[in-house]
Amino acid sequence: MTTYAALLRGINVGGSRKVPMADLRALLENLGHEGVRTYLQSGQAVFTAAHGDEDSLAAELTRAIEDRFGFGVDVIVRDHAYLEAVAADCPFPAAELQARQLHATYLSEPVGAERFAGIDQAAFLPEEFRLGDRVLYLYAPNGLGRSKLAEHLARPRLTKGVIATTRNWNTVAKLVELTGPAAR
Repeated sequence: MTTYAALLRGINVGGSRKVPMADLRALLENLGHEGVRTYLQSGQAVFTAAHGDEDSLAAELTRAIEDRFGFGVDVIVRDHAYLEAVAADCPFPAAELQARQLHATYLSEPVGAERFAGIDQAAFLPEEFRLGDRVLYLYAPNGLGRSKLAEHLARPRLTKGVIATTRNWNTVAKLVELTGPAAR
């Protein structure tokens, strides 16, 4: 059995695409997963699975959500080891920053630096970003809502063909905790 986190993109924001967390938990349990828990209302679920891999589990959950709620939701599924590595490999001093200043944008597949080569990072300072393994780390000292760099990074030409969903550092750390051995 492996413990995973499912990251749902763009649900329960702005009054649309509502997925109640109790319904999401029931849906995951009906798919045969165990130890199902949700975190916040913004689309994080933790579960253990005896079968599948990250991609097949994400596809299965995507289909089930569409069948149950009638709309598509992009889903990324990652295991504990990956989530732990994202936190450990952060190129910014996470322990010294407020959680609202640091974000991880989880990506459905690896992307190369060439995708972002046209961005003049100096023009956005003090905001910065760095790429990792299927993750983009974003330092936004005034928060994500005021970040010009985050707005630029979300442009369709940069995200084309990739599911991208962003979490603040509190959520990054909590997902590591919830998927870890002590939480089982």
